Amino acid sequence: MTKKIAIINDLSGFGRCSLTAAISVTAAMGVQPCPLPTAVLSAQTGYPSYYCDDYTDKMEHFRLEWKKMDAHFDGIYTGFVASERQIRHIFDFIDTFYKEGTFLIVDPVMGDNGNTYAMFTEELRRQMRRLTLKADIITPNLTELCLLADIDYHTLAHIEDCSRLIDAVGRTGKELCKEGPGEIIVTGIRHHDESGIEMMGNLYISEKDCHLASFPYIGGSYSGTGDLFASCLAAGIARGDSIPSIMNMAGEFLELALADSVKEQIPRNDGVNYEKYLPMLFRQS
Repeated sequence: MTKKIAIINDLSGFGRCSLTAAISVTAAMGVQPCPLPTAVLSAQTGYPSYYCDDYTDKMEHFRLEWKKMDAHFDGIYTGFVASERQIRHIFDFIDTFYKEGTFLIVDPVMGDNGNTYAMFTEELRRQMRRLTLKADIITPNLTELCLLADIDYHTLAHIEDCSRLIDAVGRTGKELCKEGPGEIIVTGIRHHDESGIEMMGNLYISEKDCHLASFPYIGGSYSGTGDLFASCLAAGIARGDSIPSIMNMAGEFLELALADSVKEQIPRNDGVNYEKYLPMLFRQS
């Protein structure tokens, strides 16, 4: 029977991110995406102008209708949320559908590069932290990990030595794991390897383990790469892949998409050229 994942995120007409990324990646990996849109936008919010139709008041209709259907999900994956009210709806959704045999992945979208996004408030941080403590796996970037752990971003970001940086991020993540999320993958950690080559890595953390999966840094900063990674993770777990294998597959997938996008000089807001690389996500028989 086909596995199903409920994906709670926004849908943008332009900008390859959020549900656009999640639906295509999840389907390519042989898992059925069941989208619950939090908003519908003409273009993602990085563009200078966009129209947004807020779906906060419609989220409850999805929950109630799916409850009538006696729907079952193998996984629940939440991404960008625009307000505390949306998180409250997500808690209601989890109360209804997060049962034995269902995993919960939370991508706590709040900021990047030490800066918070426009919708960020202290109350949103508190509610997002509550949500992450319920999750089985969370996928914060370094900024978001610091917000969740309530520590200064610069105390970690300014560590230049790779081993010291990974050790410090790992200790921070392990302390957070003690409170709630079983596993954490900190995405987009830039560092240099022993040869001085600039790398981009994702750090897996649990209470007892910590390991880094890195690939050469291609350059450029693009919308939606975090969504693509988290979507690979959610679909991979649903189909029974190991987390290390998913991290390697997702890293190779994104490395190719980023290299293609840099070569083609794709604007940042458009996201990466990932579509042609979707076949590499198919399960090999």
